[in-house]
Amino acid sequence: MSLTHSAAPATLATLADLAVPPPPSWLPQTIGWPIAGGVLLLALAWSGWRAWRRYRANRYRREALAELAALPRDPDPAHRAAALRAMAALLKRTALAAWPRAQVAGLAGGGWAEFLRAHAGRAEDVAPQLAALVQDAEYRGDAALAQWPDTQVRAVAAACRRWIAEHHVPV
Repeated sequence: MSLTHSAAPATLATLADLAVPPPPSWLPQTIGWPIAGGVLLLALAWSGWRAWRRYRANRYRREALAELAALPRDPDPAHRAAALRAMAALLKRTALAAWPRAQVAGLAGGGWAEFLRAHAGRAEDVAPQLAALVQDAEYRGDAALAQWPDTQVRAVAAACRRWIAEHHVPV
């Protein structure tokens, strides 16, 4: 059977399109995927909530670090005693914000230095500088504190910064 040139358009008109199956669904077909998605959402919500609580609980640290940053880095001898006493007071206020008042308020001298060492967390190596600060700043006069070398003042400021940032508060 041969098609004539005039019969070809009529034959093409009788052809139908191929039946195309529907595209596959992007939704998971089994119950396991929605359960896994729900567990993942719960885990994300829980970790977000914990991060928010940790952020709020560390507000006192951020404020103390900002106050420490506002103190002069290399105070001249005339202002050195005031800066060292401000660092010691800042350590005490930071501890009072994190621990119960009855546990911290009465500490002074060696007991206060031991408390700072015991709760230093990862910053245990700063205990000698902090001990020198809290034992000298409380009991020495301005003239004696003004004699501290610049390197020791910078080391104490760095030790304060590290203790505030890294001290461990048991939950």
